[in-house]
Order: sequence, then C-alpha cells, then structure tokens
Amino acid sequence: MNVLDHAPGLVAFASAVEAGSFSAAARALGTSPSAVSKSVARLEQRFGVRLFQRSTRVLSLTQEGAAYYERIAPLLRALDEANDVMRPAGVAQGVLRITAPGDLGRILLEPVVGKFLPRHPELKLEMSLADRHVDLIRDGYDIAIRAGQIADSDMTARRLADLPLVLVASPEYLARRGMPDSIEALYSHAHVRYMLGGKAFPIRFADGTMLSPPGVFDTDNSVALRVAALGDLGIVQILRLFVQGDIGAGRLVPVLPSQPLPLVTVSALHAFGRQAPARARLFIEFLAAELERLSSGDVP
Repeated sequence: MNVLDHAPGLVAFASAVEAGSFSAAARALGTSPSAVSKSVARLEQRFGVRLFQRSTRVLSLTQEGAAYYERIAPLLRALDEANDVMRPAGVAQGVLRITAPGDLGRILLEPVVGKFLPRHPELKLEMSLADRHVDLIRDGYDIAIRAGQIADSDMTARRLADLPLVLVASPEYLARRGMPDSIEALYSHAHVRYMLGGKAFPIRFADGTMLSPPGVFDTDNSVALRVAALGDLGIVQILRLFVQGDIGAGRLVPVLPSQPLPLVTVSALHAFGRQAPARARLFIEFLAAELERLSSGDVP
C-alpha cells in the first residue's frame, strides 16, 4: 500500500485526536464532521482495528489508536515543516499550538494578540494557559513556555529571559508591622506563599540563603499572590514582572531590596530540533523581545 493513499485519513485522525472531537477537527480542516468520521473509518477498515472508542459524548483513543498517533504525529509535523521551507522568510503560516503557565501566559497574551497575530494573518494560534507540564508530542503542542529549571529533556530549549523575583508588601501592612531590616527579621512577619507541587516554595536569596517561614495564606496562583499582597495580608515572593506596575504606583513596596533574590529563567521548549519552522521561530523570537521589553519596566 502506498502511504499517500492514507494521507486524508491520517490528517483526519491526527486532527481528531488533537481537537478532541470530529466536529472540532472538521472546523480546523475546513470540512464536515461526517467527512472526518468517514476518513477515520476508512483508515480503521484498512488496518482492521479500532482507533477510537466512540460514544454520544466521548471520543477516546484505543490502545492501538494511541500507539499509532505517537508514531504518525512526528511524521505529519515533519511534512508540515517541509512545506514551511517553501514559504517566504519572515512569514508565519499554518497552525501553532502553544502551552504556557497561566500567569505568565496572561502577561504575554496582550502583546501576542495585539502585535504578533496582526503581523501574521495567515497564522492560526492555539494557546493553552495551564500550570501543568504537558508532553508536547503526546498532547499535540508545538511549543511549551516554562519558568524555572528545565529537567533533562529530548526537547530543544531556547532561553527567553531571566526574570527577577522580589519580596513585596503593601504600605499598610508595613506601617502596621514594620519594615524588616534583615533576613532573620522575616521570620516575625506574615507571609503569603506560593505553592508548587503541593509544597510551599521557600524564599531563596542570591547568596544561597534560604528560609521557609510559616504562611498565613498559600496559593498556586500569582494573581492570588498579588491580590493577597494588595490586601495587606503579608510579605509575598513573586516575579517582579507581575507587580512592577504596583511598585511604580506605590501600591506595593519592595522588602529587603539590598538582599537580591535569584533570577528565574523562562524558556521555550519545542521538538523541532535545529530546523524549527518559521512560525515557531518567529513566535519564539517575538516572546524573547517582549519579555525583555516587559522586564525592563515598559509595562502597558
């Protein structure tokens, strides 16, 4: 059998996996749900196996379907990359699937929507804002934005920025409890703590000093950290990018500014290798420039 005979079915199958339904796949492909369903059915008939378990509400992969998708997804991506070589330099076209941490993604969303997409009208962007780490290949994403240390991975990592952390509190809280004048004095203060993997993230200073003070409010969300700080609950360790507007307006005050905290590296992970398609390369370059702009204090 010629593999090209299966091409429509392969594309329909992969699109259904990534979109989650025949209807969503049809919208992405510009066809009808019936056409997608029939293409997948023909593929199943040729192989003599079920690729999906179908019900009125749920479309889920069978064991054979999951194994088949893992093998064909990189091939289809490679074909898409080959097509990309023929497109004009500096032009992003096609579909780009992105996953990013919720809080950082929300910061980047405005420039992506307001500047990047208008420059590339032939690009369709699918962006998931979630703090969970996804498997790029298995979950069908092209690029993952990650903050912090990158574990050993077969993915290609591109450093986008090194962002500073800061300790902040509201003027009202500091007027009530006093400004701490040393690292040791932090133990006598109330703290709002960031939760990572079910554990409170410690305060680490650039000189290696680390402390884990008790918290009065713990959360896994930077928006909640900022709200708690503005609500006079206590001292918060947070990326300066998220609160530099509040610092500039006097709503929050840096605590122990003479004791710097370490930088947090933000990276873009992808599985394209050295020859990333234009749409991925241009998007990554745009994010790097935007993070540099935002971290320098140029906040809208």
